[in-house]
Amino acid sequence: MRRPASLLLAVCLCLCLTVPAAAEAGGKVLVAYFSATGTTKAIADHAADILGADIYEIVPAEPYTDADLAYYTGGRADQEQNDPSARPAIAGHVEDMGQYDTVLLGYPIWHGQAPRIISTFLESYDLSGKTILPFCTSHSSGIGSSDDDLHPLAPDADWLDGSRFPAGTTREEIAAWLDACGIEAASQVGAFDFERKTVMLNSGYEMPIMGLGTYSLSDEECYNSVTALLQAGGRLIDTAYMYGNESAVGRAVRDSGIPREEIFVITKIYPGAQYANPEQAIAEALDKLDIGYIDMMLLHHPGTNDVKAYKAMERAVAEGKIHSLGLSNWYVEELEAFLPQVNIMPALVQNEIHPYYQENDVIPYIQSLGIVVQGWYPFGGRGYTADLLGNETISAIAADHGVSSAQVILRWNLQKGVVVIPGSSDPDHIRENLDLFGFTLTDDEMAQINALDRNEKHDWY
Repeated sequence: MRRPASLLLAVCLCLCLTVPAAAEAGGKVLVAYFSATGTTKAIADHAADILGADIYEIVPAEPYTDADLAYYTGGRADQEQNDPSARPAIAGHVEDMGQYDTVLLGYPIWHGQAPRIISTFLESYDLSGKTILPFCTSHSSGIGSSDDDLHPLAPDADWLDGSRFPAGTTREEIAAWLDACGIEAASQVGAFDFERKTVMLNSGYEMPIMGLGTYSLSDEECYNSVTALLQAGGRLIDTAYMYGNESAVGRAVRDSGIPREEIFVITKIYPGAQYANPEQAIAEALDKLDIGYIDMMLLHHPGTNDVKAYKAMERAVAEGKIHSLGLSNWYVEELEAFLPQVNIMPALVQNEIHPYYQENDVIPYIQSLGIVVQGWYPFGGRGYTADLLGNETISAIAADHGVSSAQVILRWNLQKGVVVIPGSSDPDHIRENLDLFGFTLTDDEMAQINALDRNEKHDWY
């Protein structure tokens, strides 16, 4: 589930083949740019949005006029570009440059070079050890020597080869360029991308933020429900050994005709015999699903041999059989005891979460570890769904937005950073449960739903 590269970027992508370790490792990113006409600003805005990065505009203390920018008239810009020592003053400064590991540096090309105000910027900070990725905008000129000529101004930084972009470069093209250069903000991990409807896991894989839970669905119901989900555009499916429907999930995925890499399947192994013989349990899940690999495997809940089972799953990751690992029904105390004993940080924790049981103390803790939270029983579970969907507060909010109570509850989860996997065997409900992006709950509406918390757990896990 990666963004496609554009042919327009074929040249600039190859410039990023060698990436310093600092860039590969991620870290906090700053996009700093100077833009005289708005072209460079558009590129910078795309990059900052994609990376979830901070953005800083290099603003001249004395703004440039149209006359200043007129080429070959002897105006201010001409004079500065002809004087290597020129250092136009900058209004303002970056607060705490030390917090950034990577700086994307954008500028227009002026007489084949970066504007001298870029030199002012580079000489204003200690950039030692930081990764700097320059980019320029130009109608025709390439980045040329403007890139290399900047290196002496920050000699102890790790400079990546820069790239040039024309006006009108799309967000997708910038995303492909950043992917190829290995630039990835730490803040991107765990942050929901509502445009693409995905979240980046700490394992490096993207996962949809809404999908289908298959608990209690029989073989035929499960096959039909997964098929309905995939036909409606959903791509996240949650199953488990204990649900008894892994084979139906796999069959529906294979029969869908959708490329395997576009679908994300989660399954779980269960305490008892499976934790005692985890290699066999993993092999059984792979065989039942029969979809090549498992996107994510969870431990279903804490139990004897859970660390042993998780370490077997770690080995399966190394073998390419599983891509990501996670836990289900682990809370703060359980995580504090479990995590020091394993090597791979879980990418996801899946717990009971609904308006009557909100886990407002647990969710931030899990997220602070770089782990994504996923909620099961979003509608309260069997025997409680009618009461929750009929709640007066939720119903009133739904009426105000012209949506269903179920959609309000699912959207509330998403805005809390919780991935949703509601279960259903009704194709209309499955489609409705995916339609969560045409409205946004206000802060007041979120607070109203938060006030419904009863700390009322509806299952024993």
